[in-house]
Amino acid sequence: MSGNNAFPTEWQVENIRLIADTVVGTVYEVTAGGKLAVIKTLKPKALEDSFRGADFMEWRDGVGCVRLIARSEDMLLMEHAGTITLRDRLLSHGDEDATRIAAEVLLSYHQSSQNALPASLLPLDRYFASLFARAKLDHQHGVESVFVEGARIAETLISDQKDIKPLHGDLHHENIVLGPRGWLIIDPVGLIGDAALDVANMFSNPLDRFDLTRDGSRIEFMAEVFSQTLKRDVRTILSYAFAYGCLSAAWHEEDGNAEERDNELAVVAAIEAILTQC
Repeated sequence: MSGNNAFPTEWQVENIRLIADTVVGTVYEVTAGGKLAVIKTLKPKALEDSFRGADFMEWRDGVGCVRLIARSEDMLLMEHAGTITLRDRLLSHGDEDATRIAAEVLLSYHQSSQNALPASLLPLDRYFASLFARAKLDHQHGVESVFVEGARIAETLISDQKDIKPLHGDLHHENIVLGPRGWLIIDPVGLIGDAALDVANMFSNPLDRFDLTRDGSRIEFMAEVFSQTLKRDVRTILSYAFAYGCLSAAWHEEDGNAEERDNELAVVAAIEAILTQC
């Protein structure tokens, strides 16, 4: 983008540089009002989800989370969180160090707030809809699949939630970023539910590190760290990770991506192996 005509005049946008183009939106590094910032222009099919995440950022008001500066009908103006991701930290300092940082960040943005909760936050029973739909289809065909088991576990967890609060919903190594204000989360989904759900996606990431995500000792370590952080039992942490992995696999199947579905199910199998020992 060569000019700033596409952005609200009051944002005073200059020095525009494209940094990402995803199914959700196009992301630019800019200066806004003379300060380094990020603008995400949202794609139509992602507007509802993205604005829910924006509501979460607004509620969080910079506590452990990137700060939302302004919003328009299809754009978000945000502070520049930094350029070093937790994935970078994993490569330089190791996986265990990265996991401990994720746990510290979790405690930061899970702090209570005096701000009113956004009405738009998505509850977990609706968030798991794709898994429930796939499990119902398998059950109707007499197939006792991993999706059926994942749905059973998800239903049990959702019916007995503890420590309910606003959640990021997609926490992973590239959504935790180091900058001038320390480690912050970016790109929240904006859920509300059991705090243990918020660490579930960490077990499947980084996505291309099969040596980590399918390793039993790593799964045990992560479960223990997050168990201590959230003051929840290890089995609950692992159960959320299992259910979330099944949900992610169901999403990939809906998208027709068999390779990513099978990659996710391999993580699910590794988690299940540890769960059976608990």
